Amino acid sequence: MWRPTAEEQRREVVVSIGEATLTISDFNDSALTHWSLAALVRQNPGEFPAVYHPDGDPGETLELAESETTMIEAIERLQRAIDRARPHPGRLRLVSILGVGAALAAVLVFWLPGAMKRHTVSVVPDIKRQEIGRALLDRIERVGGQECSEPDADPILRQLAARTGVDRLAVVPAGVADSLHLPGGIVLLNRTLIEDHEDPAVAAGFVLAERARAEQTDPLDEILDFAGAWPSFRLLTTGDIAPNVLDRYAEYALAEPRPALDEDQTLALFAQAAIPSSPYAYALDVTGETVLGLIEADPMAGRTLEPVLPDRDWVLLQSICDQ
Repeated sequence: MWRPTAEEQRREVVVSIGEATLTISDFNDSALTHWSLAALVRQNPGEFPAVYHPDGDPGETLELAESETTMIEAIERLQRAIDRARPHPGRLRLVSILGVGAALAAVLVFWLPGAMKRHTVSVVPDIKRQEIGRALLDRIERVGGQECSEPDADPILRQLAARTGVDRLAVVPAGVADSLHLPGGIVLLNRTLIEDHEDPAVAAGFVLAERARAEQTDPLDEILDFAGAWPSFRLLTTGDIAPNVLDRYAEYALAEPRPALDEDQTLALFAQAAIPSSPYAYALDVTGETVLGLIEADPMAGRTLEPVLPDRDWVLLQSICDQ
């Protein structure tokens, strides 16, 4: 809760911490003010909510609830580090400098990268996610061939995307083993999932599985986890990810097996979409032995179901890569 002056009402804000500053922003990620940690005063040490104000201006305040212990501890840690960095006469000067370096190194190595990555993932807008997803699709097309498109089949593919709750489906000739979720709500399907199965519920099942993975781990979070701290900082500050990082991640994503799924969460998505899980399960393992949970707990078992796609539409969609 932030109040710019003693006469104004408090308002909810987002607080982020840097090496020497505290940034207070609104929920549109627009900075309202910057406070120097070196000139930050806590009015009520040891009490909660913790109340801070700039040195010499007690009218402007920031309140942090007791639950915000990570931010409170980070502020105090950096304030101590900044205090040690100030000049001190005598032999303690070198010790102080070393202490500051150790404290800042600990923050930079152990706390800041993870916090920065989490903050970056939370503030990147949908339009930027879509841009990153399209850039990755371009790189995957270099390996597996251009995305399949056919005038009669494209509208049906959009119907399947809507039926499974994703923004966009892209069918690729090769490169992707089965399916892959990219930032921006883009799900890639290998053409074999369309061409080699008579039941569209198989392809729909792979899409729902990717949705479940995206709920477990944000696709953008996966990229930044792979890339490291500097690409996270670059994305946060410039809105871009370096092309070589996207190149390396595309190669990694195509080679790595897809993460395992939480079965209950996956079945819940099948139930929500009113799509049977058994066709997907048998496509994973024709014997059914390793996917018994998806078969025995099929939420649509015994129910009269609306087809995922009409037979005529499915036949048309199976020709999407024929051009």
